Amino acid sequence: MSDSSRHAAQRGGNADTGIRGLLLAGGIGLLLFAVLGTNLTDDSGQRGAAALPLAVGLATLILAFFWRTPLRAAAGWLWLATAGQAAGLRLIEAGPFVRYQHLAIAELFQEPLRNWALTILLLQTTLVAVTLVRQRSAVAEWFGRHVLRRQVVVGALVLLLLGAAPSRHAPVYALELVLACLFAIIQLGNVGLLVAAIPDTALPALRDRLDGWLGDGSRLLRAVAGVDRFAILAAVWVFAATTALSLFSYERHPHVPDEVTYLYHARYLAAGELEMDPPPVREGFDLDLMTYEADRWYSPVPPGWPAVLAAGSWVGLPWLVNPLLAAIGVVLSYLLVGDLYGRRTARLSILLLSLSPWYLFLGMSFMTHTASFVFAVAAALAVSRSRSRRSMVAAMIGGICLGVVGLIRPLEAVVVGSVLGLWLLWPVGGRIRPALPLGFGLAAVASAALVLPYNRHLTGSATRFPIMAYTDQLYGAGANALGFGPERGLGWTGLDPFPGHGLRDVIVNNALNSFAVNVELLGWSIGSLLLLAAWIVSGKLRRPDVVLLGCIATVVGIHAFYWFSGGPDFGARYWFLIILPCVVLTARAILSTDSERKLGGRMLGGALALSLMALISFIPWRAMDKYHHYRGMRPGAVAAARKAPTPGGLFLVAGRRHPDYASATVYNPLNLRAN
Repeated sequence: MSDSSRHAAQRGGNADTGIRGLLLAGGIGLLLFAVLGTNLTDDSGQRGAAALPLAVGLATLILAFFWRTPLRAAAGWLWLATAGQAAGLRLIEAGPFVRYQHLAIAELFQEPLRNWALTILLLQTTLVAVTLVRQRSAVAEWFGRHVLRRQVVVGALVLLLLGAAPSRHAPVYALELVLACLFAIIQLGNVGLLVAAIPDTALPALRDRLDGWLGDGSRLLRAVAGVDRFAILAAVWVFAATTALSLFSYERHPHVPDEVTYLYHARYLAAGELEMDPPPVREGFDLDLMTYEADRWYSPVPPGWPAVLAAGSWVGLPWLVNPLLAAIGVVLSYLLVGDLYGRRTARLSILLLSLSPWYLFLGMSFMTHTASFVFAVAAALAVSRSRSRRSMVAAMIGGICLGVVGLIRPLEAVVVGSVLGLWLLWPVGGRIRPALPLGFGLAAVASAALVLPYNRHLTGSATRFPIMAYTDQLYGAGANALGFGPERGLGWTGLDPFPGHGLRDVIVNNALNSFAVNVELLGWSIGSLLLLAAWIVSGKLRRPDVVLLGCIATVVGIHAFYWFSGGPDFGARYWFLIILPCVVLTARAILSTDSERKLGGRMLGGALALSLMALISFIPWRAMDKYHHYRGMRPGAVAAARKAPTPGGLFLVAGRRHPDYASATVYNPLNLRAN
């Protein structure tokens, strides 16, 4: 090398070092600004705004890390995509309110912070569009070789129809759909450029690294007897993430009225009681989802989840129950998917699950859905092992787990029982083994029947559920029952689109839940369901894939008979059981496309980039913007209780029934007449 060449290389290296230093300083500065902005304000909307510099700061640090490597160009596109996603989130109105998120169309050009977000989006759009136009021949050739025409059509429908929540104002709704579709297309182009920027020379090393993480495709039953390190690390991550969210976003405090009731229920079950003595004055202690009688008051909700939560209440840590269950759910999901598909698909599936905002935020809450999911997956795993090992014990364990699902969420037990019952009736080795479904069914009935004496104690009838007695008395006979008719519904005009329950309600409810799944499932800026939808029409589905699609259809179909969509709390929470089939099918789409199209790991790299973007932009935004002080609930009564001169005393609140009284009442003693 000549002296001039050596000096030029040295100057280039010095320039790279200088740029890298600037990127590090900029990233750290943005992080400090975000943290300082979050600590200086108690307004959830401003906390949500702090997610933008937080995401861009983290993306800048990633860019600095890769600046002096062959992946510098790909890291640059990753930075732009992350900044674009964060800016797009800044233009959305969600907030800590009971409403679906919508694009803030009227205010786009009014607030400075929104203008900054719009500037970032315009910059991203310009760079992506100009680059794609310059490379249009290569882009057209790639699409022609790797994407089917029907996949383009289905993908376009997903982008256009699932980009916004339905609105009563049709023109506004149409404009939201178009703008959301355009944003997703720009993000898709950006991620495509990111993947294309990975040098061919770097692909072998990248593929080897990904293969080392995901392993081969051998089935777990043949490869290992238990859980490997990957699943354990994923479970540890989920426990740590949900615990942190519970501490800093949810503040270990109930926010949804249902959660207040669950905690009350868990507390008196932990004390060995099935009900409480009535309060001295009912009007002063009025709560949703509580039945008040002359000689007692109690929660009418099914007892399964409060009984599980009671274990945490008994040791004073009820807020850790769902994080622990979420971690267990990851391990059980790994084992189940490993039985069905093998190690590689199982690892990628639980990686997607452990990075799912839907899974993490429900895991931080006090809601029932994580527990129902865990016992449903445990039942499915037991059925899988009973079929492979012809084990009656495993079949009965599966039945017991199904019965527990029935004690937690009875309608979901119908869904899970239907699917697993058919699976057990499917021939094994060419023959049906009737003993297995018989043992499964008897164990399920026996465990679920524990609710019958409980019902009799509270309602006087073993077959009359307290929750139905509560809603019949408060809202009218049959208001909360399954089925169709003008009498269905509890009159929640802000959440229930039309009076009664009919076909138009089913259409709107499904549209709301599909939109929520598209947003919350993976938090991907291109939409969580785009890749899954394209895979469904690829013509490459195997029998297990079709079965998983049937599971999704069963969950959606049975819930169509219920009048309520579940509302905006924690995504499409009534459909939560579809989360595992969705992430498994997404993993199948990624791995199969990479393998069949000989993409060398580019599809997997793009998916991991999308999940990384969601981790550093969507999840912090959702945690700060929505769930911090959600519904106005604040744990201020905790500090008051600690400063009280008489521990265990009674707190009276002058304020609104919700959130003021609901926020404080869970810290009252169970026996209000004791002091």
